[in-house]
Amino acid sequence: MSTDSTSSQHAAYDSKIEGNVIFTRADAAINWMRKNSLWPMPMGLACCAIELMGASSSRFDIARFGSEVMRFSPRQSDVMIVAGTVTYKMALAVKRIWDQMPDPKWCIAMGACASSGGMYRSYAVLQGIDNLIPVDVYISGCPPRPEALLEGLMKLQKKIEQEKSTSTHFRTEADQVTV
Repeated sequence: MSTDSTSSQHAAYDSKIEGNVIFTRADAAINWMRKNSLWPMPMGLACCAIELMGASSSRFDIARFGSEVMRFSPRQSDVMIVAGTVTYKMALAVKRIWDQMPDPKWCIAMGACASSGGMYRSYAVLQGIDNLIPVDVYISGCPPRPEALLEGLMKLQKKIEQEKSTSTHFRTEADQVTV
């Protein structure tokens, strides 16, 4: 009788697959994949771009966050890093590139000039990139250090981790609320 109970327990629990099964929500799995494979679109417009380039060097190692692949094609990137002064002449190009990026997409404003126009209170300088496109993370400094960019990427990863990824894709007509 003891051999029957042992064999039935063995059928219900197999120690060979103990560490190979993971249970999670679809939102958590999708957000985990998104946050660990951010491909930046660098918009290096001024001196902050030098610090952006420095962040990809071996000393700072942006590859730890899955962001080492700087894509210069908007169709292959999901994070725009606006680094530097945005003039009105350049604003149309920035907006066009933002519109060409696939959803979901995020934006990091790197430096004082991208965040608020910086020290340039001029008719030619856009006073903050958030007047043109939505910004998810602001990085202060003139110019900000590469460590600040890495901290901004970590804050963006936390924001992506908390998003509801699948709820908008699987919504039915009965779930939609009309006002």
